[in-house]
Amino acid sequence: MSRTITAFVDDMFFAAKIRTTAEALKVEIIFPRNSDVLMTKLDGQKPDLILVDLHNQKADPIEFARQLKAKKEFAGVRLLGFFSHVQIDLRRAALEAGYDQVIPRSVFSRDLAQILSGP
Repeated sequence: MSRTITAFVDDMFFAAKIRTTAEALKVEIIFPRNSDVLMTKLDGQKPDLILVDLHNQKADPIEFARQLKAKKEFAGVRLLGFFSHVQIDLRRAALEAGYDQVIPRSVFSRDLAQILSGP
């Protein structure tokens, strides 16, 4: 059974890196364009993992986490955010909002194949 991952990423560099790695691993990846599309895509679907660029300009990643974690049907979905390592306050806010893991962009890039492969 293939993993399904939703990636809420508007940075073209990270989107291309995620897509290429997912294809190599035969992991299904979905890239919603904005938060409305993201919530619509999630309605009725339960991905194995949701990746969020915490610097996403098309939505509020902190509010998204609060909304997602408030829905019981997504209680078991892992939410991983990545951020610029110098913005410690953003990391703290993301963890408080419900992200399961928040890692620097450099770690995300380095460990991407392992992250997409899953546990």
